[in-house]
Amino acid sequence: MVTFVIALIVLVLGYVFYGKFIERLFGADPKREVPAKAMADGVDYIAMPTWKAYMIQFLNIAGLGPIFGAIMGAKFGTASYLWIVLGTIFAGSVHDYLSGMISLRHGGESLPQLVGRYLGTSVQKVFMVFSMILLVVLGAVFVSQPADILVRLTGGAMGINTWIAIIFVYYLLATLFPIDKIIGRFYPIFGAALLFMAIGIMIALFVNHPPLPEMWKGFGVKYDRNPIFPMMFISIACGAISGFHATQSPLMARCITDEGKGRIVFYGAMVSEGIVALIWAAAATAYFGEHGTDFTAAQIVLDISKTWLGKVGGILAVVGVVAAPISSGDTALRSARLIVADFFKIRQKSIGSRLAISIPLFVITFFALFYSLRDKEGFNIIWRYFAWSNQTLSVFTLWAVTVYLTKHRKNVLVTLIPAMFMTVVTVTYIFMAPEGFRLAPWIAYIIAGVTTLVFLAIYLTWKSRFDKQNIAEK
Repeated sequence: MVTFVIALIVLVLGYVFYGKFIERLFGADPKREVPAKAMADGVDYIAMPTWKAYMIQFLNIAGLGPIFGAIMGAKFGTASYLWIVLGTIFAGSVHDYLSGMISLRHGGESLPQLVGRYLGTSVQKVFMVFSMILLVVLGAVFVSQPADILVRLTGGAMGINTWIAIIFVYYLLATLFPIDKIIGRFYPIFGAALLFMAIGIMIALFVNHPPLPEMWKGFGVKYDRNPIFPMMFISIACGAISGFHATQSPLMARCITDEGKGRIVFYGAMVSEGIVALIWAAAATAYFGEHGTDFTAAQIVLDISKTWLGKVGGILAVVGVVAAPISSGDTALRSARLIVADFFKIRQKSIGSRLAISIPLFVITFFALFYSLRDKEGFNIIWRYFAWSNQTLSVFTLWAVTVYLTKHRKNVLVTLIPAMFMTVVTVTYIFMAPEGFRLAPWIAYIIAGVTTLVFLAIYLTWKSRFDKQNIAEK
């Protein structure tokens, strides 16, 4: 329990001190005009109160990631605590804040546009494919699991197909309607339910005081045979760093009322997600210690919520768990619509133009959903591909932000180090994992190391030319 408490305190301190450092590094200017005011369109560019923007951002990025990912990552023992804390403070929150603020500076541009702006059009096209795959897969995954939980919760009164149809109808409405009509009204309520769930589980941890692993009693203790590196860093994505977050940040970059609120909305939402992940990782380790590890994440969520929080608290907790992925799914598809619209320069003022983009996206999402529902392994496979694509997007984003910082003469180490680390993680995983190339670990490590050095060499070469050009111009 001591390790858990220390980790919790460090996360809060990370927001207070490192978050402030990153804000100063970027140079947030509360007096600078923002897109919500300069480009207001009544659909996507709508000024919102800071508390509402924070709650929407938190719910958008949370979903199943910090819960299911933390539960699966908790099998690695206390190493999961370290990754959640250090990843959240020095990688995930920096990634979310800077990508969100850069989008803010460029009129709320979607992430592929920002990547193209700083890494070039060739990289932008590759990134476009990656981001669209991620958003569609996420939309599919975040339909099936809430539907499964609702079937369990209602005792099978309605079948999973009925719940899927209901969720899909909601997705379409939330994707098409102005952001303040559905998302702006209901997300703060859903976000409060998710926060209640996390706080309730945390209080239950202190009250029940279950035996949790302590770092000094075995840092490397884990509950399965998968290597901590890179498997844990892929399993725990949204609770530490997630490329998906950067696809969501432009939604709120178009709604924030001044740049001084960015730390609360972007950095703060990521730290909040890290806290949620830490709480569920701790709860899962307690659950594993009592019941073993042969349980699905959905089953563990239901069991812990009902057992620890009682009947009423359990229902509210499950509402949070159901609402979070549904809300992330609909904003994923909304982001996909905006990405396509930005790329092809299609104005989104009319409902017809929104439908023209949304319908093909929903058809593709349906086929991805059908694949994930074929059997249990189908979902597991699509989830792992989602997790890897998620982290790969963060690599693109971190390298793009590093270029941005370089061009603005700012400290690049805050993103260069996470960019290199996540490059090693994602490349190692895809060459080692069962759903990847299945190479021997030592071969995957060598390939990842060489790839990362190549990326670094390309960056340093570009930086050298950039510095010389600036000197020549002066």
